[in-house]
Amino acid sequence: MRRRSLPPRLPGLLPAAKPPAAAGGPPKPAAPPKPAPKPVIKPDPWTSPLVEELQKRFPGAISEPVIFRNQPSVTVARESLVGVSEFFKSDPGGAYTFLTDETAVDYPKRPKRFEIIYQLYSFKHNHRLRMKVLTGDGEKVPSVVGIWPAANWLEREVFDMFGVVYEGHPNLKRILLPDEWVGHPLRKDTDILRQDEAWVEANLGIKSGQ
Repeated sequence: MRRRSLPPRLPGLLPAAKPPAAAGGPPKPAAPPKPAPKPVIKPDPWTSPLVEELQKRFPGAISEPVIFRNQPSVTVARESLVGVSEFFKSDPGGAYTFLTDETAVDYPKRPKRFEIIYQLYSFKHNHRLRMKVLTGDGEKVPSVVGIWPAANWLEREVFDMFGVVYEGHPNLKRILLPDEWVGHPLRKDTDILRQDEAWVEANLGIKSGQ
């Protein structure tokens, strides 16, 4: 039997053979350059007629007047807190009639470990102002409930979480934890998982799981 001969292969019908791969595989693409670090934004000194009036009315009670991200901030001596707050609420002081927030930050290594922060707002001028008061552990802070009623529950929360006592508060008691709870969870020297195990066992009848 005669064998049939196959037709010749026409060029272009079969894919071209791939060249042999180089040893070690294809080269890796170059890593993209690291972005330049963003510049650190520092507060600028705050100079204004309001600061000058504060220094005139309350000599030695005002420190660190700065502006950070377009918001002015000033630190007020604890003894002058009520007087300065009343001035800020008045028209000459900027008409800051609304206390939007009051909270605290704990710096255990500082002599005045607690920084009480007041966020004020003026509807009249659409201005915001941050006021800060430094206080040590065990020092009482004057309450501003009589100036801004919104401070009532806010000061109770700071008392509950940090243990800061507000002098003159109408009803200073815990607001999140039970009255008999021992400890203040947001202090930096308190473990975040720490619980009042005695209270949990006495009131819930279980052993604390943390």
